[in-house]
Amino acid sequence: MRGAPSEPADSYYEVRPDSTDVPATRFRIKAGKTLSVRKWQAAFSSDGQLDIGKTLNRIHRGGIHPAIRGEVWEFLLGCYHPMSTFDERKQIRQHRRAQYVRLKNECSKMFPVVGSGKYITAPVITEDGQPIRNPVVALETNLGKTEMAKELTSNGPLDMKVVQWMHTLHQIGLDVKRTDRTLLFYDKPENLSKLWDILSRGNFQCTETFVGVQTQLSNLATVTQVIDPKLHQHLETLGGGNYLFAFRMLMVLFRREFSFCDSLYLWEMMWALEYDPDLFSLYEELELNMEKAEGSKGKSKPTQKYGKYERENMKIKSVDAPLPISVFLVASVLKDKSSVLLHQARGLDDVVKILNDMTGNLDAKKACTGALKLHKKYVKVLLFHCHPS
Repeated sequence: MRGAPSEPADSYYEVRPDSTDVPATRFRIKAGKTLSVRKWQAAFSSDGQLDIGKTLNRIHRGGIHPAIRGEVWEFLLGCYHPMSTFDERKQIRQHRRAQYVRLKNECSKMFPVVGSGKYITAPVITEDGQPIRNPVVALETNLGKTEMAKELTSNGPLDMKVVQWMHTLHQIGLDVKRTDRTLLFYDKPENLSKLWDILSRGNFQCTETFVGVQTQLSNLATVTQVIDPKLHQHLETLGGGNYLFAFRMLMVLFRREFSFCDSLYLWEMMWALEYDPDLFSLYEELELNMEKAEGSKGKSKPTQKYGKYERENMKIKSVDAPLPISVFLVASVLKDKSSVLLHQARGLDDVVKILNDMTGNLDAKKACTGALKLHKKYVKVLLFHCHPS
């Protein structure tokens, strides 16, 4: 719909009036391009099965309307299988809510601040399991220093896994406290405590399917060496061959380089491009999932149900897990800045400054398009080495 009016998205995420250093938002809600409420509702069959192929294409064209973002993200992140029905999703949702309550209660028994509406930013236990009578924690939780120490030792000596978990709680609290402080949503203590509760579950940890940041940095070096060998050599000469200067970009997925709205737009495009309907099986082990898995055995995979990036990965016959698109996003940014880095960077401080100057000046869709192009080039090189003519 050429020439259709667009709507700013900032109004859906209120910013504190005293915030002056917030990057300008580029993402706009565009009729005919952005996945709207109407288009989203029309994507479901009468019993609730989602046409994921059309949905992915729409997201890549213009992102998701903020009013339905939470619902759509549940599918993009594998919470629900696209072939699930309304009734099946209701069953899964009830099961997960009960599971979360149980997990939170278990954590609360070990550390009563969990689920209390409070959170901590100072350590409460030493690495060897001895309670710390910390006045900061006493103030934050309304528990006296002696009372807190009694709570921690009331069940006898603590298991070392519990000690390690409790030793991270204040670090999580510090991260929660500085989460998007420009947004009014995080001005409310109850929202901060809810976020702390979620991040403080005992099973909130990396898994074998999660590619750690250090591994991504190593992969970034490999990709850059293939697509821009001159830049890679220059960075190595400057002592940046470990690519640690890109750590923040990968750690928080460009959150500091984009406005809040643009970050959400970037993430949903990444998830849509990487989408794999089998992602659901990583998280859910209900009979529903097992039945769907059994029914799909021996059948060819319909590629239209996969994201564009994932479809390219399917061409590579490799036992290794594919690289996440985030690696190629950073690589595309470096490629765009290649000339500047080659001619102006005389040390790692210069590299960091050049990259920091990009804050607020990046285009999310352009970055994803650049990542896809580099990935396609990288796949061609891999295929050539695997099957040389």
